[in-house]
Amino acid sequence: MQDRSTQKENSLKAQAPAPRQTVHITFEDRKLEVPAGISVAAAVLGHAHAGHTCTNAVDASKRAPYCLMGVCFECLMEINGVANVQSCLVPVEDGMVVRRQDHARVVDE
Repeated sequence: MQDRSTQKENSLKAQAPAPRQTVHITFEDRKLEVPAGISVAAAVLGHAHAGHTCTNAVDASKRAPYCLMGVCFECLMEINGVANVQSCLVPVEDGMVVRRQDHARVVDE
């Protein structure tokens, strides 16, 4: 049977978080190392200190995510060459290439 100090030590070890894994993405031609599992929007705003993710198609004002849950569409970015992606809903993956969406996109007919 373990004594109390050994039980407490084992309990603390079990509660200790695992080392945080990271992934590498490219944002606007800049390499970033960001925590695995976060959204692209969080990576860009929190780790690249980008300030905005896209510009308004009408007046070119800078826009940034408002809701971070896929409702407002203020987080649209180009991810791996695909435009109009809601970056708040996409988890980062190693090797991703992310760009701001700084102009109106043409819809294919």
